[in-house]
Amino acid sequence: MPENPLNVAVIIGSVREGRIAPVIASWLVGQAGKRDDVALDVVDLVETRLPGELKGHFGGERPPEVTALQPRLAAADAFVVVLPEYNRAYPGALKVMIDTYHAEWQAKPVGFVCYGGMSSGLRAVEQLRLVFAELHAVTVRDSVAFQSPWTMFDAEGHWPKDSAGCDAAAKVMLDQLTWYARALRDARTARPYAS
Repeated sequence: MPENPLNVAVIIGSVREGRIAPVIASWLVGQAGKRDDVALDVVDLVETRLPGELKGHFGGERPPEVTALQPRLAAADAFVVVLPEYNRAYPGALKVMIDTYHAEWQAKPVGFVCYGGMSSGLRAVEQLRLVFAELHAVTVRDSVAFQSPWTMFDAEGHWPKDSAGCDAAAKVMLDQLTWYARALRDARTARPYAS
């Protein structure tokens, strides 16, 4: 592994019972694990136990769960959000999590691994591009999208049955993400970002 790998936070953005997001995130971690330039931190919204609404956002005491996650996001050089599309949008718990933080996202790249029905989750990603732009984050162009992923993974639920296409898409997205992550990390080091 290089001396100074990029810290990439993989955010599992679904909290629904019976979700397939952890399976897809596990696949992505396997893809990213083939690289020697990244160190991964998996942030599962179920495990973070963040409040269901914004608290302490405009002053006052922040809940301990919010305070506990902050250093992990701040340490990240880049993010990959694994998310489903629900009713043509992204999950509410993910939006609350994103809105709970601000400086942690700034001048950092965000990639997406999405899934859903006919649109494969891409409508949710398009909405999140606007949200992250408002937070001064940079979204990478290429995403990994799974249509009906519950039919794509093997009997153990870990790896896509026909992995060539999604493996190639993951490589493209991760290549873009790491290029932006390194460029933006160098830029933030040379000159701190101010919004």
